[in-house]
Amino acid sequence: MGIKIDASMKQDYSYLFQGLSSNGGGMGNLNFLSDYACIKNGSYGKLMKAYYGKTQDSSTTGTGTKGSSGNVLDKIIEEQKNPKVSKETQEANANLVTGLSNLKSSVSTLQSDKTYTDTENGKSAADKVTSAVKDYVSNYNNVVTAARGSTLTNKTAYVANMMSSTAANADKLSEIGVTVNSNGLLEVSEDKLKSADLSKVQELFSAKDIMSYGSTVASRLQFAGASSSTNTVTDSTGTNNTVASGAASLKADGKALASEELYKKMLDKDGNETDKYNIDKIFNTAKSFVKNYNSMFDAAQSSSNSGVVANLSYIREKTARNEDALKEFGIDVDEKGRLKINEDTFKKSDMSKVQDFFKDYGSSVASNASLVDYYMTTGANAANGYTAAGAYNVQGSARYADFI
Repeated sequence: MGIKIDASMKQDYSYLFQGLSSNGGGMGNLNFLSDYACIKNGSYGKLMKAYYGKTQDSSTTGTGTKGSSGNVLDKIIEEQKNPKVSKETQEANANLVTGLSNLKSSVSTLQSDKTYTDTENGKSAADKVTSAVKDYVSNYNNVVTAARGSTLTNKTAYVANMMSSTAANADKLSEIGVTVNSNGLLEVSEDKLKSADLSKVQELFSAKDIMSYGSTVASRLQFAGASSSTNTVTDSTGTNNTVASGAASLKADGKALASEELYKKMLDKDGNETDKYNIDKIFNTAKSFVKNYNSMFDAAQSSSNSGVVANLSYIREKTARNEDALKEFGIDVDEKGRLKINEDTFKKSDMSKVQDFFKDYGSSVASNASLVDYYMTTGANAANGYTAAGAYNVQGSARYADFI
């Protein structure tokens, strides 16, 4: 007969067996479920208590007290909950935190228009850009190096994603004299950098393009360095109610804009269908969508939950890819990725086109907003797990898995 495991014991065992069957893939998930079943039915508890009880008995001369195996097990569980961190790891963690802040400052400099203009004291834009890029490369390498020895997985996951973005932009970086070596670190050729077209550097790090290399890195740094917000409502369980409620509302708006119901033709006084849409109703739904979209992002800027930020990134990227289509309907995307809707332009749009567009975009945003709501209300974290689409560790990069 199995040992009954209450809620507190389940929590204890979750720490103890957290690393079991983590080899990834479908088989890993099946193994994990098998592990959990064994924990739930008490098999692991009995096995470990028996094993450590026998170990304890064999190491004493009969003076051991009955039940000492439980003490050994409790000690192991406590060590799993509060693992000892080496001095080297502590140093790597501290360097990573500092490095992320310094790198964020470097990116801000390269995104500033002032960096690309000559100064009155004779310092040329070329000199300023060269200095800024060199500073960026140095701080980037410091972050990557620190991440390799860090245990701050909620930060290293985003560093890996940043490295993936760097690899994707390797050709553009090479054009300005920056190359990516086999270890994922950056190297700079000062001569090539000085002769590079400054407009290419500015375009690469553009803050106006939310899909630029600089904006992508800045986004990852923001998430990696994020801390708990003092401007949002958090309940006793750590759930961010502002983000969760905004996400839930956005989900509802996205589904509504993707539905057939919203675009039903209006009826005349005799109850016959006309060829006219209820434009006011459609606009009000789109307006609510824009409002909740911005509210969710504004409230989530300081979230460190990887499940939240991964899905926010998906939404932001989808919006960037559809920026032209949104603009056609009077919905603009600003430099920070926030939406703004023009009522006149929207209401003059072809509603059949609006319906076709939101059938895909609206439902897609709703799906990710639903996951944001899930991660905020449950406190779950996806930094080292599987995404809803079945991909592993969305913040990470398989190419750099061995480096971090």
